Formats: sequence, structure tokens, C-alpha cells
Amino acid sequence: MTEPAGFPLPSQIADVPGAENWRSMYRYFTRFQPDDDKRFWFYNSMHFPEPMPAFDTITGEVPYQAIGANTARLFVFPTTLGIEHRIVNGRVYITANPVLDPAEIERRAAEFGPRAGYYFEHWDSLYEGWKDRLRALIAEIESISVPSLPEWEPAEVVFGAVGVAQNHYLQENFHRVLALYSKMWHHHTEMLMLGYGAYVVFFQFCQQAFPEISDQTVARMVAGIDVIMYRPDDELKRLAALAVELGVDDLFTEGCVAADVLSALESRGAAGAQWLEALGKARDPWFHVSSGDGFYHHHLSWNDDLTVPFTALPGYVAAARGGGIRPRPTEQLIADRERIASGYRELLATSDEQAAFDQMLGLCRLVFPFVEDHKFYCEHWFTTRFFQKVKAFGELLARSGVIAAADDVFHLHHTEVDEALADVSLAWAAGSPPLGSSHFPPIIAERKRMLKVLADWSPPPALGPVPEALNDPAVRMLWGITSERIAAWLNPDPDEVVGVAASSGIVEGIARVLHDVSEISSLRDGEILVVPVTAPSWAPVFAKIAAAVSDIGGAMSHAAIVAREYGMPAVVGCGDATKRIRTGDRVRVDGDRGTVRVLE
Repeated sequence: MTEPAGFPLPSQIADVPGAENWRSMYRYFTRFQPDDDKRFWFYNSMHFPEPMPAFDTITGEVPYQAIGANTARLFVFPTTLGIEHRIVNGRVYITANPVLDPAEIERRAAEFGPRAGYYFEHWDSLYEGWKDRLRALIAEIESISVPSLPEWEPAEVVFGAVGVAQNHYLQENFHRVLALYSKMWHHHTEMLMLGYGAYVVFFQFCQQAFPEISDQTVARMVAGIDVIMYRPDDELKRLAALAVELGVDDLFTEGCVAADVLSALESRGAAGAQWLEALGKARDPWFHVSSGDGFYHHHLSWNDDLTVPFTALPGYVAAARGGGIRPRPTEQLIADRERIASGYRELLATSDEQAAFDQMLGLCRLVFPFVEDHKFYCEHWFTTRFFQKVKAFGELLARSGVIAAADDVFHLHHTEVDEALADVSLAWAAGSPPLGSSHFPPIIAERKRMLKVLADWSPPPALGPVPEALNDPAVRMLWGITSERIAAWLNPDPDEVVGVAASSGIVEGIARVLHDVSEISSLRDGEILVVPVTAPSWAPVFAKIAAAVSDIGGAMSHAAIVAREYGMPAVVGCGDATKRIRTGDRVRVDGDRGTVRVLE
């Protein structure tokens, strides 16, 4: 077999010592197969930056089912099918399945055109209907109850001739939770892939018409968007301003503890009560934002853990007290995007080309807010409720003695949770203890131990042979993976960290390397944030920092979009910035060239 050109083959990845049994946590269809050595895979550290607990693998299984169904079977995208994923040493690698045969592309395009066209022509009304459907799904999952399994059924069950005991609903309701999660992901991709598709078409047009244009310049033509994904952060700003207005701002100091502040506010009379009322209104739904990106059960929402919002509030309170919180420069961004778009439009030779440019850009601006808005409804609001509901089933299993603590449920695959619930249902009906109390605890303990071991493994950025060409615009746009990026992985520049030029500008400052949003209290004004990847809950830090650098992401990743909306330099998709840069280093971030240099 020919040696791989730079990256190890999947079959060459050794088990991490001490975690040789890692495969027991995952389903058979997530394992690499012999033929996978012939394909290029990359580590999806954007969505899965940590080893996967057994239950959390559902956040790979279900989304990739939905994405493939949407692109390959529903809308029939001409040039792509779906995404395959594999797990090795707890890490998720993915590859896209392209359509390469011109005749097949043409055949699929005939189906895609009318289907996509219908959505584009009715985008606004369809989007309103989409939001109604997502709110209905959220309400439905919130309404699902976990049966209490009392000693006896209430008498009204008999006298009402219900004929069904509570243990029946134990598995039925759990299955409903899983089914709703699947349905949410189908709706998640329903309009998202079309939104990306519209941008990809415009991106390709610009590349052909203006060969020297950068990814960032194309992205700036759709900047200045107003999306609800900023709403949680905006709610914090409103709460900060209200604290100053009511005279309770003295409670919001650096390092304040949420529980202590809330308790103190209760003794502040009408002013404290008014602030607490405003907080209560903001929390549902805006504090359902996850501290991660909705793919791990332990990335808690702000409502589950108030640490993140109360870490951000002191800075906003200080700004409000000092004359006002700096707004996002939306008007300037809009002016810049019109200037850039007009300049490139004038370079087009014919009126037909200009008309095509106008149409594609207009479509991008129409659909692009959805690309960010869907995150709040799907990865955050719904997924927060999903994990909370699964934990409620874990609480029942803990009360039944099957597992030691509610969170242990997340160390079982959802099929194993179903087995455990069947066990409890049978035991309740028979009047005997469930047998899972001896079966599952040692399995869970071993998996917890292995996850700790796997956390120290450094996964290669990619596996398999280097492709001759890597021109998938979606992969480039979201993950920042290009031929140039692969070359940088294989031959890193010793003097510069190289990534994707995501937001323009050059700035020097002190680096602050963070690995988790819970660490944002250590961030100081004017520092340069260096992180593996950002999620929407990181939004409060963008009001403090001078620039952003991330290991993961492309020109249209969340970090890149937010940096542009705040008008600050950003370099994303660096791969190893958090390893090569240390807190306290003085660095220069060049958001035009996509480089970060350590100065001292």
C-alpha cells in the first residue's frame, strides 16, 4: 500500500493507552472501515472539540441523517450527497460525498431547480412557518413528562377506564423525546442548506468574475445583518443598563457570584424586584443559549448555570455607568458592504452579468439571517430542552437505583438508555428491583475513566491521502479547509500562525488563551482572544477584546461572522493557535492576510 502523503491513514491510528476499549462506547457504524483508508477525512473539531460521551453521539448520528436526507433526497442538490462520520479514540471525523459525474449533476440539477426555487421565491413566508414549527416542537418537548411510577396507579385511572399503566409511557415518552430531536434536525437543515447554497453560488460567481477576490471580501458584502442570535447578548446589555438606572449596579462587580447577587437584590426593595422581574422575562427564552454549540450535554445553558451571564454583566454595567455600552457598528458595516458591492459590480462587463450579480447578492442577503438565526432555535433553545428532558429520565433511573446520578445517563448510548428503561418498567410491573443496578454502574465508571484518558489525545487534523483538489465551497466556508490550509497543517510556518482571513484589520495586543467560556472572567479589556472555537454564548467577550483568533472555522463560521459584525480583526481556522500561543504573549493579528505572529 502506498504511504499517505502526510496524514496517517485511519487504520494507522493506534488506540490511546489506557483506553483500548473505547469502541465499546460507540455504535458499529461509526467505526472506520478498510476502504476508508482511500478517502480524505478531517477532524470536525468545530462541532466536536472533545471526546464524545456515549449518549452525546446522537448529536452526530441524527444531524448527519438529516443533512444527507435534505441535500441528497429532499432538495436533490446537484453536486453533493451527504456527510459520513466516523469515530476514532472518541473524536469525530467527517467526509463529504460529492457528485462528480457531469451527467448525474445535470440530472439532479433538473430536480433541484424547481424545488430550491420554490423556497427562494417564498422565503419570507416559509421562514415564518418554519419558526412556528420550531416553537411547536419546543413546546411539545417541554410538555413531555417522565412517569413517576407510583406504588399504585391513581384510582381515576381505573374508574376512567384508561386501561394503560404508567410504565407504558416510560419508553413511549423517551422515544418521543428522541423523535422530536430528529424532527428538529430535519427542520434545522430544511432551509439552512439552501441558505448556504445561495451563498456558495454567489461565492463561486465572484471567484470566477474576480479571480483575486478574497473569501472575506465576498463575506463583507452580506455583513450588517440583524439576527436573533445576538439577542441573548443584547438582553445582558439591557439588564446592565437597567441595573444602573435602578441604582443596584454596585452589586455587579468583577467575580460576583450569581446566587449572591440574586439574594442581595431581593433585599433591595422595589428596585431589586424590578430588576429581578426583568431578568425573569429575559431568561425565557433568551437564556436557553448553550455555553457550547449544542453538541454536548455538559455544555450547559445560561439558565442551567448563570456563571457566564453574571461574568459578563459587570463589564456591561461598568460600560453603562461610564456613558453607554458600545454598540455593534452595524451602520458602518452596511455602508461598507454597499461600497464593496458597488465597486465590484462596476467591474462586470455586461448588463447581464450585473443583473446576475444583483440577483445572487440580493438572494444572499435575503436568506443569510437564517444561517445565524437557526442556531438559537435549534442548537440552543430546543437542544437545551432536549438534554434537560433526557436528564429527567436519568433522574428516574437514579431513583430506581440503575445509575448512581442523573448525569450518568449521558454515559449510555440512547439504545442502552432504552434498555435501562425497559428494565425499570419490567421491575416496577413485577414488584422486583431492576437488574441494571449491577449491570450499568461498572460500564459507566469505565467510560468515565476512558473519556479522561482520551481527553489528552491530540487528534491529527486530517486522515487519509491528501486530495488532489479540495474545492468544496461549503467545507471552505464553514471549516476553512482549503488546499492551502492542508499545506499549512503539513508544513507549519515556525514564525507565524496561519489561518483564514476572517475580518479585516491589523492589531497588536496581549493574548488571552481560553479553552472554555467559563474562563471569560479572566479576560481583560483590549486583549486578543485565542480559543479553539467560539459559540454564540461567547458573544459578550466581543465587546471587550481587540481581536479574535480561533483554531477552527472558515470565513462564514460563527467567530468570523461575529468579528465582522463587531468590526474587529479576526483570523480563524488556524488549527493550532491555542497550542502555539500562550496567555501573556504579545501578538500581531493580521485579519487581512490571515496570520498571527508572536512578537514577544
